[in-house]
Amino acid sequence: MLIARSRAAAAVLGVALALAGPGAVPDQAAIGSSFTDNFDGFDTGRWYKADGYSNGGMFNAGWRGDHVTVGGTMNINLDNQPCPSGCSGKPYASGEYRTTNLYSYGRFEARLKAVKNPGTVTSFFTYTGPSDGQPWDEIDVEILGKNTNQVQLNYFTNGTGGHETVINLGFDASAGYHNYAFEWWNRGTVNWFVDGVLVHQENGSRGPLPTHPQRIMMNLWPGIGVDSWLQPFTYRGRQTASYDWAKYTRY
Repeated sequence: MLIARSRAAAAVLGVALALAGPGAVPDQAAIGSSFTDNFDGFDTGRWYKADGYSNGGMFNAGWRGDHVTVGGTMNINLDNQPCPSGCSGKPYASGEYRTTNLYSYGRFEARLKAVKNPGTVTSFFTYTGPSDGQPWDEIDVEILGKNTNQVQLNYFTNGTGGHETVINLGFDASAGYHNYAFEWWNRGTVNWFVDGVLVHQENGSRGPLPTHPQRIMMNLWPGIGVDSWLQPFTYRGRQTASYDWAKYTRY
C-alpha cells in the first residue's frame, strides 16, 4: 500500500526535527552489540525516553518521558494530558523509546501488543538520519489501529520510501502479544518475520536497501492530516501499547 506523498514529506521533517530536538540523544553514539532486554527496568545505558517535544507534521502528540513505563513490560501510553512544555502545541501526549546506540546488520526483534484505535500507529523500527550525521535510513514494522489484523512493513534509504507492504496476520495484534522481527543482511536482503515465520523479503529490486547503522525505536502516536492512510483519530481515553521484550543479534 503506497502512502501519500504528503506523509513521506512530513516524515522527513518530523523525524529530523525530533532527533535534533534538545536533549534528544547523546552527542556521540556507539555501534551496539547483541542484547536481550526483558524490560525488567529502565536501562539508561541502552534506552532513552523522548521528552518535551514532538516529531511534528503528521504526529498529533508530543512526547512525555513519563508516558513510557518500564517494569516487567515496557508500556507506551497515549492520552490527552498536557505536556509541561506544551507538547509542541499538540493536543495529545504519548511516548517514544529508543536506543542510545546505533545498530548495524543483524536481527531485530520485539514481542508486543498493539493499540486498536483508528488513527493510531504502534511501531517497532530502526532509524538514522542527519542528527546522527548520516542519510535517512529506516526499516519499519507498523500496526495501524484501524486494522490490527494486519501489519505494514516498509523501508527508507537516503530518504526514499514508498516500499510499503501490508501483511494479513491471521490474528488481532491488539488481543495479545506476538513476535515481530526483521533481519537486515549485508548480503542484500531485509527479511520480516511474524512469530518466527518469514512473511516478506526485500532484495533491493524496488530500490536500494539501507546501509547505515540505526537506532532501535518504538512509539505510539495518533495521526493528523493522514486520514486516507490511518483513518480519522477519535480520542477514546488512554490507550496503551505494551512490549514484553526486545532483542538484537548482531551479524
